Amino acid sequence: MQLIVIVLCKESPSIELMLSIFTSYYGEQVVLIFLTFLNHIRDIKDPEHPYSLEELKVITEDAIEVDNERSYVRVTFTPTVEHCSMATVIGLCLRVKLMRSLPSRYKMDIRVAPGSHATEAAVNKQLNDKERVAAALENPNLLDMVDECLAPSYA
Repeated sequence: MQLIVIVLCKESPSIELMLSIFTSYYGEQVVLIFLTFLNHIRDIKDPEHPYSLEELKVITEDAIEVDNERSYVRVTFTPTVEHCSMATVIGLCLRVKLMRSLPSRYKMDIRVAPGSHATEAAVNKQLNDKERVAAALENPNLLDMVDECLAPSYA
């Protein structure tokens, strides 16, 4: 029997070190799959463009902070333009994707990069207010838009 272990981390760890830790505990039949946090969100599509957020440089690995001991993740994203009308939708997509991907113990902080959006404070407040996020996800049109952005692309 093979044991498949998925390791979630901010950056790609030393494969040799991780393999030695897991094989010493579980034996030789270990398959390790490393996922960085960027793996979870890199393929989210932009709501207005036919590109991913990573391709548009809206998200980068450097803008993801992870504290596994405190179960905390912060994603800071940079909208393509200062007056981006889709900044809250992009942030909502990031939050929903992480909510669906991570264990429920993780607290998420989704933020617009400082100085990158005209209404930065308002966008950050919306994205990190549980009631506003819940209300947004009850809107079927908005939820459809989020699901479309999160849908896998097989191109």
